[in-house]
Amino acid sequence: MDQPMTGPVIPIASESSGSNFNFRLHPPSILTSLSTTRGSIPPVVNCPHNVALLRFQHPAAHRRSAAAPHHPRRRHLLPAAEGSCRCEVSPFASANEAGSTLKIPDFSKYKSKNSPRSNQVFSYFMAGSLGLATAVGAKATVQDFLVNMSASADVLAQAKVEIALGAIPEGKNVIIKWRGKPVFIRHRTQAEIQEARESKWEGLRDPQPDEDRVQRPEWLVMLGVCTHLGCVPIGEAGDYGGWFCPCHGSHYDISGRIRKGPAPLNLEVPAYSFPEEETLVIG
Repeated sequence: MDQPMTGPVIPIASESSGSNFNFRLHPPSILTSLSTTRGSIPPVVNCPHNVALLRFQHPAAHRRSAAAPHHPRRRHLLPAAEGSCRCEVSPFASANEAGSTLKIPDFSKYKSKNSPRSNQVFSYFMAGSLGLATAVGAKATVQDFLVNMSASADVLAQAKVEIALGAIPEGKNVIIKWRGKPVFIRHRTQAEIQEARESKWEGLRDPQPDEDRVQRPEWLVMLGVCTHLGCVPIGEAGDYGGWFCPCHGSHYDISGRIRKGPAPLNLEVPAYSFPEEETLVIG
């Protein structure tokens, strides 16, 4: 008695004749047993997939002779070599079969005649060259962007102002322009220095000692902008002998501190330095 078929059966329709075929999967053990009892079924040796294709077969093919020719799409598994697998079974015809319309284009004329090593060197050279060109272009783009965002030449020229102090006599004011604003430079006398330091600054509106507003006692450097509404005060005027803003009546003393009027703060002191004995640099 024949051993029963235990694998699942999947119906498949034929493209050429419209007949139905049965696609059955069997474990290798069943195939080995079937190959012993049915000589027409070749065994599959050491297939690693645990299932194997038995055959594409029409139900009426059981009545055919073993020597009858088979349809080219109906392929059987052939015995495989030891340790190998022959499970690459396709129901589609190949280009080598008679009557096939499948045409594979020939790309041999596009194949490089150089050695693989030469092609590899050329590929590396092109990749490196394109990478270098991309890096140079990116650097130029970023540099142009930063240059456009930076300050212009006229603004940079006003960033720092150098003044020769020897041209300013004692007891006189000089007004210069720095970054679009007036700057007061006062060469104070010894009496003015003494008056500024003896003032009771603790009770002022914006308390600040004179020592914190100057680097050298004889040189007072301030922005000439009233802290009330931005007017320009008048030098050597007011009730305290310093600066007076006629717009709203703010009075500043000889140290530039607010003493009377609506201004809330003292006159601002910019950043400056004395690189040399008779040279002042603002900014």
